[in-house]
Amino acid sequence: MAEDPFVYVYVRVADEVEAEIRSGRLPRGARLPNERDMGTQYGVAPGTARRAVQELRDRGLVVTLPNKGTFVVAESSPTSED
Repeated sequence: MAEDPFVYVYVRVADEVEAEIRSGRLPRGARLPNERDMGTQYGVAPGTARRAVQELRDRGLVVTLPNKGTFVVAESSPTSED
């Protein structure tokens, strides 16, 4: 996938995580990595990872529980490849 130079990096990270959720690679109830680990995984600063998680919350895909972590609440999308 070509990177769009007019999209914020945090949106690009949120889009990648959303794709993982929709594909089922991150199922409902899965815990996301912490900000530092997510930053390392996606090659971004922890602050960018934090903003990506906020974007995912705004999209209704994850919830953050204080002192517990951030968890997927969305279901994966059914695929028509069967």
